[in-house]
Parts: sequence; C-alpha cells; structure tokens
Amino acid sequence: MAEQGTRGAARLAALIALPAAVVAGLLVFRVLGGFGAPAAHSSGSPVPQAISPVPMAAPSLPDPAATVCRALLAALPDAVRDRKRRPVSAGPEQNAAYGDPAITLACGTGPLPSVAPTDDVFAMSGVCWYAVPGGDATAWTAIDRTVTVTVTVPNRYENSGQWANEFSGPIVASVPARSDVPFGCHG
Repeated sequence: MAEQGTRGAARLAALIALPAAVVAGLLVFRVLGGFGAPAAHSSGSPVPQAISPVPMAAPSLPDPAATVCRALLAALPDAVRDRKRRPVSAGPEQNAAYGDPAITLACGTGPLPSVAPTDDVFAMSGVCWYAVPGGDATAWTAIDRTVTVTVTVPNRYENSGQWANEFSGPIVASVPARSDVPFGCHG
C-alpha cells in the first residue's frame, strides 16, 4: 500500500513538473529573443541598403600619408560582414563606407585624439583603438599607427567596437605602427 502511495505521488510530481519546465523553457526562450522577427542578416538574404554615395570629407594628404591610405583602401574588403561597400562623395583613395546606415573609414584625417593616461583604450587584433562616443555614432581611432585611421560606427549597430575591429587586419597589413603609444596599448 505504501508503495502505491509513493508511486502515485511520483506521478503527480511528474505531471506538475513537466508542464512547469516547458513553460519555464518557453519564457527563457522568449526573453532571449527567440520569438522575435528574424534579423535580415541572419536569414542568409542580402541586407537591403542604400547605394548612393556617402558624404565624406577628403582633406589634402601629404605624400607619405596618401601612399599609406591608398594601400589601406586597396586592402579593404568588398563587404564587412553582410554590409557591402558603398561609394563615397570624396576621397575614394582615403575613405570607405559600408552598409546603411554607413559605417565609414577615414584615413589620414588629421592629428590623433588626445588620450589621457586613465582613458580606456582597446587592443583588438593587433590595433589599439580609442573610442569617442557621440550622439549618433562612435568614432574609433587607431591610435597606434603612423597615419590616423578612424572608423565611425552608427549607434544603431550593437557592439560598435566589434564592427571597428573588422578593419584591424587591413590596418595592421597596410599602416605602419608607431612606437610611442598610450600605456594601455601595450598588450
């Protein structure tokens, strides 16, 4: 008799626990975004984007910087992740743009930003990046290079540093490193 009572209690516990576990699993799945609309870039379909030129400034560059920038632009890919390269309004030998809203790369854009010893710098894939957040975008500057390279990532993109890091390989391959870099850049 006691055995039947134990077996009945076990069945009752299983009947309660199984639906509770399914509901809990579905709630966790929903919280993690499992029921949201699929992102355009995750479906394998191309992401629709503008094809018009992206407005960019093209300051005159001294010959050594112009040579480095041309080498960098030649090393850039046709797409960054699923964001295709777009034309730029000026300076195609020193500027590049990808996607919509455009992620831009500007080479030879003036002096390096001033980096205080307590500022955060990010050593990623061989490049030391310094981020300056703005209202609409974050500007990531490679501060360990002889020629200034700035990647501007619109705030609509999550994890902007990961987008900037997509350019680290071509920068390492094309833009010589400086010897005098901020402390945090010494990996």
